[in-house]
Amino acid sequence: MIEIIPAIDIIDGRCVRLSQGDYAQKKVYDAFPVDMAKTYADCGVKRIHLVDLDGAKLSRPANLKTLEAIASAVDIEIEWGGGISSDQALTDAFNAGATCGIIGSVAALEPEKFRAWLQKFGAAKMILGSDVRNRKVAVKGWLEDTELTIDDQVRDFMKDGLSQVICTDISKDGMLQGPNVALYEELQSAYPSVDFTVSGGISSMADIEALEAKALRKVIVGKAIYENRISLKDIERWSQNA
Repeated sequence: MIEIIPAIDIIDGRCVRLSQGDYAQKKVYDAFPVDMAKTYADCGVKRIHLVDLDGAKLSRPANLKTLEAIASAVDIEIEWGGGISSDQALTDAFNAGATCGIIGSVAALEPEKFRAWLQKFGAAKMILGSDVRNRKVAVKGWLEDTELTIDDQVRDFMKDGLSQVICTDISKDGMLQGPNVALYEELQSAYPSVDFTVSGGISSMADIEALEAKALRKVIVGKAIYENRISLKDIERWSQNA
């Protein structure tokens, strides 16, 4: 079964959600990241997805204390992204408790650096974060577009053992209008040795079931949980059957 990975996006130590990556369309929720992480762990999920949105904007991690607190509170895998732009930043994230580092802007703008990290830390600890508009990659917290496509990236880094990709369809993210199923089906079919994680647009369990029917492997769920479109009971039932 497709694995549900709940998302926690962080600004100033609080849980937030953006719409289409727009910091001006920010919604702050009452929940605190550590409490949410504990709740998800209690539901039986294997991994949570944490994004340091302050870090993404600053090009350096800004919420590592929150990561440390979450890693101390739960015994599940943590994938962490946002502002990892240097060897020190990546090491700091791992030391703070991240299981995997999600690398977006660096992989697009400094591919040799990401290639070196893949070789140094291993594919199991490194995730390519490819955030796309019409299949072209956006960087720096989705604030800048490039001419690079996700296919360019995957084909390039597969030579260095790439095995994990989170692909976010920015046009869908935070909109609760359903994911771009065709995009992910095409990617997973074209590169079967890579685990693609669906990100963006999940609005209901029916969306997850549609992705499961296409043999997709992982899906990130964020705003749908906060907006009560998907319940914690739904996640618990799915995780128990996975």
